[in-house]
Amino acid sequence: MKFIKYTKYTGQEADGVGMEDLMRALSDYLLQSGFESQYYGMYEMDPEKSLEQIKEAIRQALQDSETFPDDRLREMTGEDLEQLLNQLVQRMQQEGYINVDQPFDPEKSPNQPKNQKGGQGRVGPETRARFELTDKSLDFLGFRTLKDLLGSLGKSSFGRHDTRDMATGIEAGGASKTYEFGDTLNLDISATLFSAIQREGIKIPLQIEYKDLQVHQCEYQSSCATVLMLDCSHSMILYGEDRFTPAKKVAMALSHLIRTQYPGDTLHLVLFHDSAEEVPLGQLARVQVGPYYTNTREGLRLAQRILSRQRKDMRQIVMITDGKPSALTLEDGRIYKNAFGLDPLVVTQTLEEVAKCRRQGILINTFMLASDYSLVHFVKKVTEICRGKAYFTTPVNLGQYLLMDYMSRKTKTIH
Repeated sequence: MKFIKYTKYTGQEADGVGMEDLMRALSDYLLQSGFESQYYGMYEMDPEKSLEQIKEAIRQALQDSETFPDDRLREMTGEDLEQLLNQLVQRMQQEGYINVDQPFDPEKSPNQPKNQKGGQGRVGPETRARFELTDKSLDFLGFRTLKDLLGSLGKSSFGRHDTRDMATGIEAGGASKTYEFGDTLNLDISATLFSAIQREGIKIPLQIEYKDLQVHQCEYQSSCATVLMLDCSHSMILYGEDRFTPAKKVAMALSHLIRTQYPGDTLHLVLFHDSAEEVPLGQLARVQVGPYYTNTREGLRLAQRILSRQRKDMRQIVMITDGKPSALTLEDGRIYKNAFGLDPLVVTQTLEEVAKCRRQGILINTFMLASDYSLVHFVKKVTEICRGKAYFTTPVNLGQYLLMDYMSRKTKTIH
């Protein structure tokens, strides 16, 4: 006879901490943009992070009563706390949230005293273990951000981009039509048989010809190619506000939205600073700002080259910035810089690039995280040239505006 035997649970204290809750609490640390390090002269585009840093971030998260209300976790100190931190880091590694450049052994923790087993004191920087986020972590952070943003928008039935045009597809949404070469062969059986009977009358066998074929119609759903341009100049972390970390979160949420709800769409990421570069979305979490100027023109040029390879109904550039264009790549490759006011040369060249986007049918939607008079005038000029949209918003509301704009695409093509 089968029976169940219950015994006292003797698991580790770390088993009571959910990995999803922990990752959500660590999201700001994992996606930090250099805001806290700006006063120390640390500017890195691909910074390495040590296990000691993430353990300190976990310790701060555990002390937050809103994230982990369990008083036992917040009251732990000394060796018990160190053991808990080691267990949590080990679980993050085992469950695939982080990769460590060397196997993590709690018995060899750098904080362990010399006279304990396996401990040799604090190791030097050259031997300190480093970690990096995995694709699983990036996907989870993108999903959580998207869920939070959509939750703030309320109920919404979003899917692929609807249009006013008709096409043939799987879901019937209108009257049938005669089949034409290239249509999706989703036959309307009743209409096809009725056409053949009208032509030949009721007889067996019934001869069905090519012209009898009728297919279902549905609403045409367009595809969209998007280049997300992120400003990573110095101003994105100046003036006592981190504007870049919210922008990175929105980019990850948009990537998750496109992958799960708009499988026919594409998304590319371009960072613009003194110059511009395309960065894989998987590397987004490691990106930080630096002591750079804002070369908007070079970012637009790179975005155009990327979109020229895309064969989509819609092609658009989504630009997130907080500053005026202040740099320009000259013909000989040198970078011309002027951070004082709107330089006529820089502005003129940048607006010419905007006009080229318009001629190629590329829409530019600008999300401005500042509201200076000169910036407002410049953004309105960009919007006027390319017939796009401009949003003057804050880092807190950026995600809501951007996702609402993306999901509201209704036109099949942009002229």
